[in-house]
Amino acid sequence: MFLDWFRKTPGHGTNDAVNRGLDSIASGMPILAGLSVPDRGTLVALAGWLIRNKAFVTADGTTLDDEAVAVLALQLALPALHLGEAAFAGWEEVIVYPDAFRVRDVWLDDDGLMHEADRWLVGEARHDGPLILSLPDVLDSPRLDGWNVAIHELAHKLDQLDGEANGYPPLHRGMDRAAWHAAWSDAYEGFGRALERGEEGWLDPYAGEHPAEFFAVLSEYFFEAPHWVRDDYPALYQQLAQFYRQDPAGRLARLPLEGLLPPPEAGSTAHD
Repeated sequence: MFLDWFRKTPGHGTNDAVNRGLDSIASGMPILAGLSVPDRGTLVALAGWLIRNKAFVTADGTTLDDEAVAVLALQLALPALHLGEAAFAGWEEVIVYPDAFRVRDVWLDDDGLMHEADRWLVGEARHDGPLILSLPDVLDSPRLDGWNVAIHELAHKLDQLDGEANGYPPLHRGMDRAAWHAAWSDAYEGFGRALERGEEGWLDPYAGEHPAEFFAVLSEYFFEAPHWVRDDYPALYQQLAQFYRQDPAGRLARLPLEGLLPPPEAGSTAHD
């Protein structure tokens, strides 16, 4: 199997057969539609680098098949297309579950009382380590519907490059942090007020949970339904285009409203 060879190959060189295999899989992923030939080549090379340099393992000890690894690596590579290998600093492992997984949260309230609760997740970006993902959701994510767990969790990892995820990732030279803060704060606060009024729109309400989730959810839509972000949040679209150094609205067809997944019901599984 071509990825078995790739995982064992030292160094940073690539193999034509491996690239052809990754490129063939990429050709069937709607989220990658419209990429230029040079960008497609860069994406394939970066996905190959991920496969060689990160451990892709399962939580139950089974072996991931080549296509699953390729689909996951290509999705993780997309946000980093023009950011390079440095975008993947600080973690070494992707852990894949066969379905949604349960985590136990423990916290203290304002009175100092400890609480515990279980949550079911389809993705988690651990600040102290790996990316954790649900395999069915990873394989579902290349469709264009506004939902992409791999991109969501990678956005958290980018946000964590300078500390805890807070919606303010380290910006590139030439980007204006004050402009970033103004655009994101205004949009986040406005979205929160809309949720309080009971207004429903195309954006997943989970985006209102925390500024870090707002950034991660908008990153999903930026790569899956960019025209909606550009139309309703033009300042955010401009900031995301500068940050990711991409313009998905220029390569993807407009996704109709009915093509977007409806917001999940309260209490359903989520990414984190």
